[in-house]
Amino acid sequence: MEILEMFKEFIRPELLVLIPVLYAVGAGLKTAQTFPDKYIPIALGGGGVVLSALWVVATTPVASMQDIAMAVFTAIVQGILVAGGAVYANQVKKQAQQ
Repeated sequence: MEILEMFKEFIRPELLVLIPVLYAVGAGLKTAQTFPDKYIPIALGGGGVVLSALWVVATTPVASMQDIAMAVFTAIVQGILVAGGAVYANQVKKQAQQ
C-alpha cells in the first residue's frame, strides 16, 4: 500500500489539513536558528496531538470515562499520524531536490 493511501485511510479526513499546517510550522522552526533541527519532529508531534485534541474535544460528546479514554487515544494517534505526514512531506521534498 502506498504511503499516501495509508495516510488517507488512517487519518480522519477533517484532520488532513493539519499536515500542511504542521509542514509550515516545521519549515518556520527550521529557519529559526534558535530551535535545534533534531527537535522539530518532536515539536510537530506535540503540536499535532494538541491540534487533534482540540478537534476531538470540539466534535466528540464525552459522557463517560470510556469516552474520555477514547478521545485521548484518538487525539494522540491522529496527532502522531498528521505529524508523520508533515515529516514525510518534508523528506519527499528533500529527496526530490537531490
